[in-house]
Amino acid sequence: MAPKPAATSSRAWEALNPPLSQWILDAVSTMGFSRMTPVQASAIPLFMSHKDVVVEAVTGSGKTLSFLIPVVEKLLRLDEPIKKHNIGAIIISPTRELASQIYNVLVSLLAFHEPSASVINPPDEEDASERPRFPSSTLKVVPQLLLGGLTTPAEDLSTFLKRSPNVLVSTPGRLLELLSSPHVHCPQSSFEMLVMDEADRLLDLGFKDDLQKILARLPKQRRTGLFSASVSEAVDQLVRVGLRNPVKIAVKVKGAAGVEDKRTPASLQMTYLLTPPTHKLPAVQRILRAVEPTPQKTILYFSTCAGVDYFQHLVPLLLGNDFLVIPLHGKHPANVRQKNFTRFTNSTTPAVLLTTDVAARGLDIPSVDLVIQVDPPSDPKAFMHRCGRAGRAGRRGLSIVFLHPGREEDYVPFLEVRKTPVTLYENPRLSLSDADASTATEKFRKVVLKDRALHDKAQKGFVSWVRSYSKHQASSIFRVADLDWEALGHAWGLLKLPRMPELRSFKGDTTLGVSLDWDSYAYKEKQREKHRQEALKEKQEAGDHISQQNPKKRQAENVPWSQKIEQKGEREKRREKKRARKDRDRWEKMTEEEKQKVLETEKMVEEIRKQKERERAAAKKDAGAADGDEEEFEGFG
Repeated sequence: MAPKPAATSSRAWEALNPPLSQWILDAVSTMGFSRMTPVQASAIPLFMSHKDVVVEAVTGSGKTLSFLIPVVEKLLRLDEPIKKHNIGAIIISPTRELASQIYNVLVSLLAFHEPSASVINPPDEEDASERPRFPSSTLKVVPQLLLGGLTTPAEDLSTFLKRSPNVLVSTPGRLLELLSSPHVHCPQSSFEMLVMDEADRLLDLGFKDDLQKILARLPKQRRTGLFSASVSEAVDQLVRVGLRNPVKIAVKVKGAAGVEDKRTPASLQMTYLLTPPTHKLPAVQRILRAVEPTPQKTILYFSTCAGVDYFQHLVPLLLGNDFLVIPLHGKHPANVRQKNFTRFTNSTTPAVLLTTDVAARGLDIPSVDLVIQVDPPSDPKAFMHRCGRAGRAGRRGLSIVFLHPGREEDYVPFLEVRKTPVTLYENPRLSLSDADASTATEKFRKVVLKDRALHDKAQKGFVSWVRSYSKHQASSIFRVADLDWEALGHAWGLLKLPRMPELRSFKGDTTLGVSLDWDSYAYKEKQREKHRQEALKEKQEAGDHISQQNPKKRQAENVPWSQKIEQKGEREKRREKKRARKDRDRWEKMTEEEKQKVLETEKMVEEIRKQKERERAAAKKDAGAADGDEEEFEGFG
């Protein structure tokens, strides 16, 4: 029979059954975890025994240690060390950032286990004499982190062969590549545990096929743990991917009345603020200055990557030098994502992270005080995950979602039904006027006018925002038809509204009151501006040429269309010359044997073409005979 979880009234680490190793007790004490969280008290004893577990717990509840401690304890209690190039446990994460975070927590934990620490961080030559040496028979946990985009599969395999890790922490794609190697083994004799963190997210992101292939390479006799903040919504599908009679653990928080379940920590205050589009970013500025004490780490959520790319240039205009503004989204290269994530987590000054839902799940960013959802998420499931970046592990946190007055106010009762209730955000120091909004718009436009590249980012970001808005799952609340286009244009600091299908019936001012000589509006980057000037000159010359030939015709015709036709012809000529040059260069580099093969292939193709022409001619002749032997029309003589 599996041991019972520790009683909720006593969550002392020493009370666990089976008991933890002394070095782990020392580790959690030093790391500041004086008592277990409810999810740790429930999950650790079950997972350490012979039970598969499905763990659902609110975000920030300590799930990571709930599976890392059982994994480490099990591998260090084996009868003998795991053989070289064999794996004892695998931890799968949906994102690179979460995988890195899990790996870092694991390394921090193993720093208290000397044999493992001596392998993970080998001592320098000077210190080697002072550090104890451990025989090869000593049990150790050696982890390896696998992340796509930062290393190549070949580099990962090389590291694996060199260090022979027995625990892998990885995203699904890179893990599958490593497991496909004949040098990597997961035999029944050594493989103990599989963990899928943010398990429902793994399926949401389309990793189901990869997971099935991974599971096919693992022994069936193992322990499997699924951990997430919202397992219940996909639990049936998750259980089918490889669990045997799992124990489901659901740790929830009581609502304010002590009766209703909530899906977020009790230490997190979840609120909303009604604000028109033009007041949103000024409201961010006022909130950051109104909250006491000043938030050290704040996350601003936007709906799209293009929006983050644009607003990273605008937000600093309002916040000044008081806050470090850092962008992070899923389309950044892996090294940029990692660098920016590290800058934010390690910042010693107040910092603001501009991001998308890539940072909504699983990440344990220390000391996040404030979360502001400038754009409500398209997927309602992401709402509580965004909020849950603050108020983690008992720390007080505040989340605010911005809603437009009117129909969007229906989002409040919608969240109530989904057991994520929000209250109106009220702060006597928060006051906004139309004058504040106008001042912000002028600041934005002033900086956009200095560089045409920012205008391009603004147009792209705005279009992507509208597309995202139109795809809200709560489509009866977030309706494109209800949007105030001119207010949105001013809020974004646009110089004009972009041409898009959603604006076909718009009768207002698409110029947004901005008068601008677009031909002289330049890019700050010299090379880019040079290309624009060349294109502009070609356009003008094409217009002058048409004007000289027939001035009246120029007035009647669409010049841009004509110019495109001419340019298309010129481009085709250039492409043909380029192809001919490449063919000639390739021919000159061929050996005589290769040239002979090419000639034979061309001869074969030519014969096939001639044969098809003869067949078509014969078919036409037969058709003519059937129609009364009419002569074939060959054109005017």
